[in-house]
Amino acid sequence: MARQIGALLLAGANWPDRLLACIGALIGITVTAVIGGLLPPAAAPFLVAPMGASAVLVYAVPASPLAQPWPVLGGNMLSVSVGLICAVLLGHGALAAGVAVSLAILLMSLLRCLHPPGGACALLPVLGGPAIAAKGLGFALLPVGLNAAVLVGVGLAYHRFSRHSYPHKATPAAPISSLLRADIDAALAEAHESFDIASEDLAALLDRAEAHAQARRR
Repeated sequence: MARQIGALLLAGANWPDRLLACIGALIGITVTAVIGGLLPPAAAPFLVAPMGASAVLVYAVPASPLAQPWPVLGGNMLSVSVGLICAVLLGHGALAAGVAVSLAILLMSLLRCLHPPGGACALLPVLGGPAIAAKGLGFALLPVGLNAAVLVGVGLAYHRFSRHSYPHKATPAAPISSLLRADIDAALAEAHESFDIASEDLAALLDRAEAHAQARRR
């Protein structure tokens, strides 16, 4: 029971990395808020809440395809733009909220920048009322775009010291397994599920597992 309580969610996670993520998020959000605070009052708020969710991805799971710079920037900015348009056309009710999030998912998927906090960004103009909708599409740049850019910039600098690659690039292992990338892609297609790991990382992981298996058998 004690081991279950102390166990971390996500395969491969460990406490040293998770504590580094806490420090990274502390620095990233603080710097983002400080720089956002330099904006003129008309650009308020200086920090939007979805950046907290973006920080979880950038600092706690930097290898995730959802945490890479383009998804953070594009996902947040495009989604809040969709929300602004929906707020103007559909108002601030339940229908506008549902349409905003669904269209944001569609747009992020088409442009390869799927980012979960984007769903929250799509809701910002709808739930924020006329005050945010009145700011127009400029709200996607200030403060949302600036927030996202600073968070990514701090992440780029921080992960130079955290032993993680960011933007993430899969480290290829020596090909040992008889599996081909085509086999892995075919298996992923048959699963009818989306997994939060790049196929390149999965291939490298399988090669390393095969190497460990061969060493154990020897």
